[in-house]
Amino acid sequence: MTCIVGWVENDKVWMGGDSAGVGGLKIRTRADSKVFKNGEMLFGFTSSFRLGQLLQYSLKIPEQPRKKDDYEYMCTDFIDAVSKMLEKKKYAKVSDNKISIGFFLVGYKGNLYEVESDLQVAKPTLNYEAVGCGADIAMGALHSLNSFKMKPKERITKALEAAAEFSAGVRSPFIIEKL
Repeated sequence: MTCIVGWVENDKVWMGGDSAGVGGLKIRTRADSKVFKNGEMLFGFTSSFRLGQLLQYSLKIPEQPRKKDDYEYMCTDFIDAVSKMLEKKKYAKVSDNKISIGFFLVGYKGNLYEVESDLQVAKPTLNYEAVGCGADIAMGALHSLNSFKMKPKERITKALEAAAEFSAGVRSPFIIEKL
């Protein structure tokens, strides 16, 4: 239960997230951020705070080989490192030979990527994306705001405010980072 919003503008990636920690009918505001930097990457995660903790503190970002473009690197070396780390830390859930980890956004070299629960890497065609229980609301807000001249931080804040207004699993304060 969360909302993570990513926005790309002028080769910079902005990402914002809420502070809700949800379990069943319990909700708490958490001080640990769902949005953070690890090396040259910006992350925003959903699902479990444990996933975020592992991505932030246990994942060693591999060097990108010169022969691979950014997307190929994200789909191979990067995802291989994520998969191995999650396996080593016994985090990933495997059922019927399918892995399930939760969702997260990654900003890297001016691009935004969505890593889905089966570790596939999506590269959005839009310059924005959202994940979590408030994602559809945030995406609608971002689409509506697209024709207005606004700074990225303001756009992300408005999208997160809309998600918090209409989703029980999204709560301020909002943390916004830029890469």
